[in-house]
Amino acid sequence: MEAALLGLCNWSTLGVCAALKLPQISAVLAARSARGLSLPSLLLELAGFLVFLRYQCYYGYPPLTYLEYPILIAQDVILLLCIFHFNGNVKQATPYVAVLGSSWFILTLQKWIIDLAMNFCTFISAASKFAQLQCLWKTRDSGAVSALTWSLSSYTCATRIITTLMTTNDFTILIRFVIMLALNIWVTVTVLRYRKTAMKAE
Repeated sequence: MEAALLGLCNWSTLGVCAALKLPQISAVLAARSARGLSLPSLLLELAGFLVFLRYQCYYGYPPLTYLEYPILIAQDVILLLCIFHFNGNVKQATPYVAVLGSSWFILTLQKWIIDLAMNFCTFISAASKFAQLQCLWKTRDSGAVSALTWSLSSYTCATRIITTLMTTNDFTILIRFVIMLALNIWVTVTVLRYRKTAMKAE
């Protein structure tokens, strides 16, 4: 029973993550605008994903517990390029991509670096959610923000709480997923709230 539940959580998370950012990318392309999307939020999220993936690889955790992160990073890079494209300068993305790429190697130069980075990872990821919330509060426009993407993120956090409890039982990772679940739900509710406000205004 436990093995079946673990398999279901792992594979459903991978399936959801394979398409997680596609509704958001599609919404940006359809609107031909990145309005309502927070660049700092996306960059912080990318940094959090990168640290988390590197930490799990470094400590040799089961690949099925983190295999979605390369997929999420690739989708975030595409979204980053979309934001820069619609803001008028794709070349501005180059330094950000270079820093994130070089971080992959720097993180594991010393054990204390990856451990320290992982301790900050939850704060980085939480800051990315707050940056998105702040952007939504400021613009009061969620037209280019996908509620489906954020609700699917909530689902993957919930499944990862289960898989972490059943496999590594790593307290740092567990706390991260609990906090991310709460914040993803908050962003989803905020997106839906401003969507309703916009519909009433029309």
